[in-house]
Amino acid sequence: MTTDAKPSSRQRLLEAAATLTYRDGVGIGVDALCKAAGVSKRSMYQLFESKDELLAASLEERAAAYAETLLPPKDDGRPPRERIMHVFDRLASQAGAPDFLGCRYLAVQIELKDQDHPASRVAHRVKESLTAFFRAEAERGGASDPDLLARQLTLVFDGVSARAGIKADTPTGLVAPTVTVLLDAAHLR
Repeated sequence: MTTDAKPSSRQRLLEAAATLTYRDGVGIGVDALCKAAGVSKRSMYQLFESKDELLAASLEERAAAYAETLLPPKDDGRPPRERIMHVFDRLASQAGAPDFLGCRYLAVQIELKDQDHPASRVAHRVKESLTAFFRAEAERGGASDPDLLARQLTLVFDGVSARAGIKADTPTGLVAPTVTVLLDAAHLR
């Protein structure tokens, strides 16, 4: 008979940080993080220089899964328009979940406001990667201004995420037509 190994203190802290900051925001206290992880404050500070570093590490750990969940596989043979729409289809699907609270990376940047905060730097890099994906697809699809289109698409993505996250609106029937207008205006193939 095999028993599952208990996650390490580090893993439990990273998970607690991800869960609590997504639900309650980055202002969550060290006591609450340690309690949720079942780890002493002393242990936390032995593993992470500060709560800020823990938040940054938690965001970093989820960055690859975030991209994998949203972005289509590389070189999947679909045209740029379909690859861009894939991202918005995934967002709409996620936004329909009852526990969806918006994009964790956008929320961190809004809450912290300090661009030099370790978690803000991670969040900025992750969000810039999404914009870079849009830019690359816009270039590949012959958009008239790939940089502008990428920025517009990121704006729509963040707006949809924020509005759905606060339950102010639902993306159903709204996202695809909005994105299509932008893609058409940019002459994207």
